[in-house]
Amino acid sequence: MPQSFHVSRLVEFADTDMAGIMHFSAFFRFMEAAEHALLRSLGLSVYSTVEGEVVTFPRVAASCEYHSPARCEEELGIDVTVERVGTKSVTYVFAFSHVDRKVATGKMTSVCCRVPHGGVPVSIPIPDEVAAKLHKMAGT
Repeated sequence: MPQSFHVSRLVEFADTDMAGIMHFSAFFRFMEAAEHALLRSLGLSVYSTVEGEVVTFPRVAASCEYHSPARCEEELGIDVTVERVGTKSVTYVFAFSHVDRKVATGKMTSVCCRVPHGGVPVSIPIPDEVAAKLHKMAGT
């Protein structure tokens, strides 16, 4: 059974449109911040050095479905689950809520990459110690 990680975040004025509703693009920033918080809670980082190499997790897919509006100064709960851990990628699901109201559901897939100095990211298998922690969250 997957474990859920919970974080809360206030919808600030800068996150909203002229109608005072959270702008669709802000959900992606909130998902990224929730992912980073989850990784930190596991003693990991989205950007680290593993076995002497810079390792990071750029996104290759992101989506969000909106169920009800979030408004300025509402505190959103964000539940993050690890849906899938592959050899080189990890997929997260994000459930946004305000009190008992479902606000949005998002999904994001990131690929583990090493970044040679001055070069472009190259996908690599997720390091064993990182994969073990992600598998524990996924319940696999």
